[in-house]
Amino acid sequence: MGTMPKPTPQWQLPSDSSQPPADWINIIRQACPAAASLPLHYAAQLLWQRQVQQPAQLKGFLRPDAYCPTSPFAFGEEMTWAVERLKQTVHPTTPPASLEKVAIWGDFDADGVTATAVLWEGLKPLLPPDSRLRYYIPNRFTESHGLSTAGLEQLAEWGCQLLITCDTGSTSLVEIDYAHQLGMEVIITDHHTLPAQRPPVVALINPRTLPLGHPLQTLSGVAVAYKLIEALYESLPVPSTAPLEDLLDLVAIGLVADLVELTGDCRYLAQRGLEQLQSHLQTSSPRRPGVAELLALCKRTGDRPTDISFGIGPRINAISRIHGDARFCVELLTSQDPEHCRTLALEAELANTRRKALQRDLLNQARGKLAQLDLATTEVIVLADEQWPTGILGLVAGQIAQEYGRPTLLLSLDPLASEPSSSNSNRMARGSARSIPGLDLYDLFKTQAHLLKNYGGHPLAAGLSLPAENLALFTAALNREVREFKGEQPGAGGPVLAIDLTVTVADLGQELFRALKLLEPYGMGNPVPRLLISDCWVTGAWHRRIKDQRGGQVAFIRTEFKLWDDTVQVGFPAEWWDHYAEDLPQGRCDVVVELDFNTFQKQYRARLVAVRAAQSQSRAALTQFQEPVLDWRQEPAGEAVDGTSFPQSLGQPSEAMLAARTSDMANALVVTRCPAGWAEWATWVKQAETAQQPLAIAYPPPTERAPEAVWKELVGLAKYLSRTGATVALDRLQERLQLSAPALMLGFKSLEYLGFQVQIDSADQVQIQWEAAESSLSPDGPEVRAFLEALQEEQFRRRYFYQVPVSTLTTRG
Repeated sequence: MGTMPKPTPQWQLPSDSSQPPADWINIIRQACPAAASLPLHYAAQLLWQRQVQQPAQLKGFLRPDAYCPTSPFAFGEEMTWAVERLKQTVHPTTPPASLEKVAIWGDFDADGVTATAVLWEGLKPLLPPDSRLRYYIPNRFTESHGLSTAGLEQLAEWGCQLLITCDTGSTSLVEIDYAHQLGMEVIITDHHTLPAQRPPVVALINPRTLPLGHPLQTLSGVAVAYKLIEALYESLPVPSTAPLEDLLDLVAIGLVADLVELTGDCRYLAQRGLEQLQSHLQTSSPRRPGVAELLALCKRTGDRPTDISFGIGPRINAISRIHGDARFCVELLTSQDPEHCRTLALEAELANTRRKALQRDLLNQARGKLAQLDLATTEVIVLADEQWPTGILGLVAGQIAQEYGRPTLLLSLDPLASEPSSSNSNRMARGSARSIPGLDLYDLFKTQAHLLKNYGGHPLAAGLSLPAENLALFTAALNREVREFKGEQPGAGGPVLAIDLTVTVADLGQELFRALKLLEPYGMGNPVPRLLISDCWVTGAWHRRIKDQRGGQVAFIRTEFKLWDDTVQVGFPAEWWDHYAEDLPQGRCDVVVELDFNTFQKQYRARLVAVRAAQSQSRAALTQFQEPVLDWRQEPAGEAVDGTSFPQSLGQPSEAMLAARTSDMANALVVTRCPAGWAEWATWVKQAETAQQPLAIAYPPPTERAPEAVWKELVGLAKYLSRTGATVALDRLQERLQLSAPALMLGFKSLEYLGFQVQIDSADQVQIQWEAAESSLSPDGPEVRAFLEALQEEQFRRRYFYQVPVSTLTTRG
């Protein structure tokens, strides 16, 4: 059937009806006076589009100090019952010999781990840990989500009499009954789907019992656990010695990592938690050394929600995805031993590195299986394999669902019985599913519950297991249900890229970032703004493989480049993850980006989300350069009017032009080094067009050096940098070796083949280390040959550009 191409998302701009009224900006200034000097028209438009349209609502949305948090007793009698039962335990009237033992049953993802940590730290001042209080985290591989009989038996053997669940338990009816048989009472704190009938427990605290729009209705597991501790502390006759606010950083981690809708109290708790989270790296003795270690490893400061979603959260989740057992994550978050936390944090870092590699491999395998599907008749993507690790199926399912705009299920199959006489009737398929907005997975699975062994989760993310023999029937039923749900022809629809704002490259930077930051924390229901920049271009693109803490390469690519349009004289730093430099277009294009600021590196950067050929016809239709091109190639490199000499070589294209005033033509842009290709020439043409200046080509004949000589010089420089520990700017190396950026990247790759370690920091400073033996410097090998061949090709192109007629340059520019 051939490889199924990824559908091209439809770019969707806001409708004209989503524009705010004229006085809306003034209302925002009044609600948040500290932001009065910012370009608030963008924030105003975004707030209005996201239905934050009432002045009374606005102040509490922008400023947590102006929000009135909801009482935990808004959960009603369920919260009252839970608190009264806990008070019997922490202030017993029975003799010491009969003091109850309490166990916390958590979950292995970031929300469940932080919820466990919140209950653990919240109850520790009231119950002696270990002797009367302990926690249990199920193993992802052997127990999966929810309560398990084996775990309950362990806790019963310890003597548990009261079990408190967090982030789980609402539908574990069989296991709750077994807990009762073992002599335990149960309090459930959860936020997952409710059963048809309330289970027989002391209390069921679940925000799904609240009406839509209630300020507590979107709480995640950790936030529900926090509300229980808040209610307990409020009810104690003597205040707890532990401040309740000390738990808020844990709450923020779980909320942001679990992708719940950050509205109402969810948003307030995340805002307050982020304020506390960033304090860990502002002192030499952080209150949570484990959190400080995680932040340092992912090079983030904790002041942004992305520090959780791209930093702390994936590292916590990686532990169970790789090892199954995530119990030590609670230690990592709560231990006060810095050395122990450092060891645990490094283990989490390495597990996350392994997770990235497995995720990339599984994604490639899944895309191969997609070739067997007919997208025109496929409403739900269902893929299964015996070799797939269950721990990362949900991550890859999410990627595919987003790329193809269809709900996606990835399943791991039990191996087939090896003995011919053995039966495969009990063979199971287990995995994860991710949906698209508007389609509730739980409701979808409920229609086919007779084919499943078990299922559960959120509307957009769920887990399931079923007999393998039911898989074909289940897949067909899902496709039928979704087809009927959509009420459209099979295959209709597809991925949609929602765009929030239209900006220019000149808009990118501190002021726009600060204006958009007013809406943080971003998350479900309030996603990171996506910005459209039309009729732009890129320069200086090069890619590198990401390395782990031990220097090993990870199978993830990041391409860095500069973004330009007609509004700027200097390109803006940008990056594109999981793409190579050659994936970027050569000509004018439209891009969708997210504006980011790395507090750790103090750098603003555009993160590329999508790119397409420029739709604007005003500039893209031009086929000829409109300004004159002056041919000074036969002239020696001259001297500018102000006495500045033209350099014989320059660095990257964006820096390889020098404004000069000459007797022949004032204000010309002078090119003093042969381009290495049409893309490099186009960069200079675009800069001249932007400045409306003539372009003077004044480069001397290109240097003819044997590629082997350049290679030897590169090796010599690498050995010198390794021996001295010095660093060198990337553009200085290009200038010294007379190489383009792509050729130099190939050179670095060839050095790594010989045992060198090349590191390039955010300021484009190059550091090289080498510990190999001298005899290992053999130039044989595909990486070195590729570098030498690239040099030959680059020299050929430079000779061409030295000889090509000006008429060719102007028509190709």
